Amino acid sequence: MKIVTAEARPDLWDDAQSTFSDVWPEYNLHGDVSGRYFGALVPRYACFQFLVWDEDLNRTVARGRTVPLAWDGTLDNLPAGIDAAGLRMLEESRPPTTLCALAAEVSPDVQQRGLSSFVVGAMADIARDAGFDRLIAPVRPNWKERYPLTPIDEYASWVRDDGLPFDPWMRVHARLGADVLATETRSLRITGGVSEWERWTGMEFPADGSYVFPQCLAPLEVRDGVGYYWEPNVWMLHRVGPT
Repeated sequence: MKIVTAEARPDLWDDAQSTFSDVWPEYNLHGDVSGRYFGALVPRYACFQFLVWDEDLNRTVARGRTVPLAWDGTLDNLPAGIDAAGLRMLEESRPPTTLCALAAEVSPDVQQRGLSSFVVGAMADIARDAGFDRLIAPVRPNWKERYPLTPIDEYASWVRDDGLPFDPWMRVHARLGADVLATETRSLRITGGVSEWERWTGMEFPADGSYVFPQCLAPLEVRDGVGYYWEPNVWMLHRVGPT
């Protein structure tokens, strides 16, 4: 496996976009503000965006997207979630102190090969090489969709008999040495008309109320023809140390 940054190979970065088009649920691609910060990663922070190139398959198999942030290490100064982290990146004028993960994506046809751990490890290496001693991640717990009505703080506290987190994606981070920092109920905001939500989810929402839908992490609130959704996350901290 080879790490290739968007700075070194912008052509490869552009060509790889279609590889990850099916990684996320459709609704997750329609954040109210996420397009602003994801769209600004390249070329502004191209050195912190990378692809994983499989030399045996001769193609891209994974992608990591991160942003440098000014964070003093306190919970009071921690971004409220992924939207807040992305917007802080756009507006920040102070020197960065921390690398923040935004997305670790693995092509669907090569999942279950341990590549997610490889991507997070590469993020930690990039943070260390940049002189940061911390990598933080607004983890989207991938089994939370099985328990959409369970509050995120309760879900994040669940552990297995071996002491590792119940959630598989949280477990990947924990095995790499990460600790849970905090939970956030309002991390990614998605607002859309009922017709849009019906298209994104394949469900009908015939009246005002709270709904769960396939792959949601929390309920959708429908009022007056508009659906309001806040996706939660779990902040996890990797102490990577400088080089």
